[in-house]
Amino acid sequence: MAVSRRRAVFLDKDGTLLRDVPYNVDPAKMELMPGVPEGLRALRDAGYRLVLVSNQSGAARGYFPLRALGVVEARLRELLKAEGVALAAVYWCPHHPEGVVRGLDVSCVCRKPFPGLLRQAASDLGIDLARSWMAGDILNDIEAGRRAGCYTALVETGGETEWHGGPLRIPDVVATRFDEAATAILEHDRLRRAVRMEMRT
Repeated sequence: MAVSRRRAVFLDKDGTLLRDVPYNVDPAKMELMPGVPEGLRALRDAGYRLVLVSNQSGAARGYFPLRALGVVEARLRELLKAEGVALAAVYWCPHHPEGVVRGLDVSCVCRKPFPGLLRQAASDLGIDLARSWMAGDILNDIEAGRRAGCYTALVETGGETEWHGGPLRIPDVVATRFDEAATAILEHDRLRRAVRMEMRT
């Protein structure tokens, strides 16, 4: 008997879950964005796994050691645990082709807007990408989600400044806070279910 694959919401970190402090690895400066706890709880309660997928080119640029990301992950999990939320997994891309750290100074398929992190998570966790979402604050997040075959949600918190368009950079839903994005995701799901039911009758 076939095993049903799980749904997930893939989450960007800076500007989406956390206030954007460029290249920050100081736990004391990590602060959840407004509406994040409420939005994450709503998505979890709807059956979504919550998976962080984040570009961290500061490692390649030499701004912080790769091991610092372990500290960042621990603090983020602590902040979310206090709100009754847990991440299913965390995936980092530490690469950048203009980096100065040997081994990290490469082009890769995991740096968003490429979909490598999402595809790796899907393979590891048994996630159905076609039933999942990518939520982020810039259009590179949207493109990564679209390339992976996900639905996409843009959280307009001010992170996007260039607005380079294209067919892969058009989100399915747009909101200004994460809880509003979560509500829009769940409403989008409800409408799709209603359409499918209508087509069966």
